[in-house]
Amino acid sequence: MKQNALQQVSRLLLILLSGLFANAATGHGGVSADGDLCVINIDFLQAYFTVFQPETSDSQEYCEDIPAVARSVFVMEYLHTFLKEMAVDFRIIRDVNDVGQYAKWEDIAAIEDLEAATVYYESPRVEPGGYYRASYAFDTKGTYIGIVTAEHPSEDRVYNAVFYFQVGGAEWGTIPIFIALLVLLQLGYWLSNGGFTKIKLRIAANRRSS
Repeated sequence: MKQNALQQVSRLLLILLSGLFANAATGHGGVSADGDLCVINIDFLQAYFTVFQPETSDSQEYCEDIPAVARSVFVMEYLHTFLKEMAVDFRIIRDVNDVGQYAKWEDIAAIEDLEAATVYYESPRVEPGGYYRASYAFDTKGTYIGIVTAEHPSEDRVYNAVFYFQVGGAEWGTIPIFIALLVLLQLGYWLSNGGFTKIKLRIAANRRSS
């Protein structure tokens, strides 16, 4: 009975870990993977999305998470021609409320002092060529939220995208705790199933046969 319980808990932890890594692989919030490319969803409007760090990694492209604490260039290539007529702005804020990868527009609206949380803001501009570029030199490792806002050219409508990202390497959070618990549970299952005794018997048998 005890062994079955240990097995069930181990399986549950494996499922939770798989879910955490799967979420990390499929993108955060408004940015998602489309094959080898990243797409940002500004409501129903889409653009290819890429981040470069020219001083540290030359032409290497990143989808969201950025490895180095350095200047980062954010590039959008509009897929909807309607975006070429819109004034688009870009804001980067610290994840002050720890909403993480599930950040959405309602979380941004709930921040009491958005300006205080903002580390970078690029005012609205129209890019008729369909390419939007913004650059910011990060000086602190941590978790951030990017916000893209597009204004309808003739109506009182605003479209937005919100995406969470990390700078300076991944923040593992509670994942190491899950892994440690899984190892301990597997060890407990092995011991309760006579694993140590079986090894002692095998060693004794080898000695007798030699």
